[in-house]
Amino acid sequence: MSIRNAAKALIIKDDKILLNKCKNSTGYYFGEIHPENLYYDLPGGGQNQYETIEEAVIRECLEETGYSVIVKRLVALYEEIMVDAELSKFCPDYVHKIYFIFLCHVESEDLKSITEIDIDQISTEWINIKEISSIKLHPSIIKDNLVSILNSDDLKFMGSRKI
Repeated sequence: MSIRNAAKALIIKDDKILLNKCKNSTGYYFGEIHPENLYYDLPGGGQNQYETIEEAVIRECLEETGYSVIVKRLVALYEEIMVDAELSKFCPDYVHKIYFIFLCHVESEDLKSITEIDIDQISTEWINIKEISSIKLHPSIIKDNLVSILNSDDLKFMGSRKI
C-alpha cells in the first residue's frame, strides 16, 4: 500500500464554488441518473511523480474543468484511510490519501477543452456557497469546514478519518 497525495482546489467566484458533479458507480437507473447517487467533489486529483503538489492542482483543474487557475495558498489538510476491506477492493490504489486543499482563483474566463475527467465526473458546475449544506460533497468533512476554511487565513488540519 502506498499513500496517495490528492491536490484539490477551492475555486470561489461571486459567492459560488466550482465543483465537479459526479455519479457513483451505481448511479444509473434505466438509463437515467438516479438523484440519490449524485454527489459533488472539489476539482483536483492525484499528484504525479516529479510534480509539485501546486503543479498537480493546476494541472488537475485544467484537465477536469477547462479553467486555468492561480494557486493562492494552501488552506487545509485532511487524511483519509480506507479500512473497510470490501470498499478497498474497488479502489486499492486509494486506500490511504492525504488531501492538500488549495484556495485558487480562475486565471482567465477563457475556458480550455476538458482533457481528462474523473471516472465518476459528469459535469462541472458553479454552486452558490449558501447551497453547500444541501448537497452531497465528498469528502463530507470539507462541507462541514468550508465556512471556517474560507474565513481564516490559517492552515486548517481537518484531521484523519478511517472509513
